[in-house]
Amino acid sequence: MRNQSFNFDEALKQLQSGKNLLGTDGILTPLIKQLTEAALQAEIEHYLSTTSIDTRKNGYTRKTVKSTSGQFKLKTPPRQVRCF
Repeated sequence: MRNQSFNFDEALKQLQSGKNLLGTDGILTPLIKQLTEAALQAEIEHYLSTTSIDTRKNGYTRKTVKSTSGQFKLKTPPRQVRCF
């Protein structure tokens, strides 16, 4: 799963122009989304690399996350892993 990297220079320009840090259109919302997706991906990859049973990922799902930093859609790995 590859996301566009957070652009720190653009974020700084937005902050200087008065845009909010948090909220639906906040400057940090895309970074929080990117970090959350990366953490979920790392978690499933770690699980798959350490389990002794034959498992595979079974696609992704989309979830809407509402937080104090704003609302965004996450692309998440499956909660359950298919065992073959």
